[in-house]
Amino acid sequence: MPADRARRSIEERLQDVEDRLEILNLIAAHPPGADTAEGEYAASYCTDDVVLQFSEHAPPWSGRAQLVANLQRPAHQGAIEQGIGHFAALPHIEIDGDTAVVTAYLQILAPNTEAELFELSGHGTSKGFRVHILSANRWELVRTSDGWRIKRRTGRAMNTPGARDLLRETTKARMAKET
Repeated sequence: MPADRARRSIEERLQDVEDRLEILNLIAAHPPGADTAEGEYAASYCTDDVVLQFSEHAPPWSGRAQLVANLQRPAHQGAIEQGIGHFAALPHIEIDGDTAVVTAYLQILAPNTEAELFELSGHGTSKGFRVHILSANRWELVRTSDGWRIKRRTGRAMNTPGARDLLRETTKARMAKET
């Protein structure tokens, strides 16, 4: 056990565990909200002034209302009809008081309509899914009176330099804490 954890009270350590569980649930809440376009649900885990930026070349979305509106766009509705699925990997969580930074990979999966049928014993036949996008994501969270909320989210496709930069922010922060 790291020295700083050993000096903390059981109450402080329990609060850390509770925070981490709430944050895990918050990150896990993203896929169902995005894949159903339940805008109010998706917005409920964000601050009112949330900023979401998924590309270095496109303007960010600002505010809960824009998040809700973007989930209702015809393009997103079409992706849902095609079977889009967001799949979040287990996140790395760094908590600092009432703020937290979460780094995780996110895959966007889509049915592979061009593939050959494949039968999996006891699970039926399917053409399977393909990874449409794999991205690195940085979620900046704040503790509010209603619990942890997303203040800013930055996503970068893994085939861009921005993804490596985003991941390096996490590794550098972790290494700085240990020195």
